[in-house]
Amino acid sequence: MQSSRPVPVRRTSRLPRGARRLQLLQAAQEVFVAHGFHAAAMDDIADRAGVSKPVLYQHFPGKRELYLALLEQQVTELTDRVREAMAGTEDNRQRVHGAVGAYFDFVDADGGAFRLVFESDLRNDDDVRTLVDRGNRACVEAIAEVIAGDTGSSPEQAHLLASGLTGLAETSARWWLAQKGTVSRDEAVSLMSALAWRGISRFPRVEGEPADPSVR
Repeated sequence: MQSSRPVPVRRTSRLPRGARRLQLLQAAQEVFVAHGFHAAAMDDIADRAGVSKPVLYQHFPGKRELYLALLEQQVTELTDRVREAMAGTEDNRQRVHGAVGAYFDFVDADGGAFRLVFESDLRNDDDVRTLVDRGNRACVEAIAEVIAGDTGSSPEQAHLLASGLTGLAETSARWWLAQKGTVSRDEAVSLMSALAWRGISRFPRVEGEPADPSVR
């Protein structure tokens, strides 16, 4: 985590409640990513947002509630990316590519908010763990539904395969981000989705269609 304090921002004019909430969440993201939950202060977040601390407390009763709201936003963002990858095509190879790409794009998004989901310093908090687990489960279920429907695998088998795919995608995306510049995003996603596809494509479709012959 960085040690520098956030740069104060000039007080902003009055905004509609929804717009103000989004502004506060963005400021909180910057502070939490830079300092972690424990070292962050509501004063820092208010300064970063350009509002008084009473305005901040009008929207969020405390630092923990603000953190949970931001975490929920990011968990939903990742879940939506994976679901869109599953729903965006009927081509299963493209689905695998899209699912892997969803994780790469999530970790590479501006602001480093993925750290709140994957590297939180508040993971021992029950509500934080519940939110993160819920997001992971939603991603796994979105992929498992397609695997079960196409292969006739049992729900347990489909969930295990989907868990393997999400684990591969998350771990490789985080490694790639730390090494960014050595391998392009597109090349990295192609490499990892090809690795995943070589395994998943060997499970024949329910209709009796053979596994992709190109992987033999």
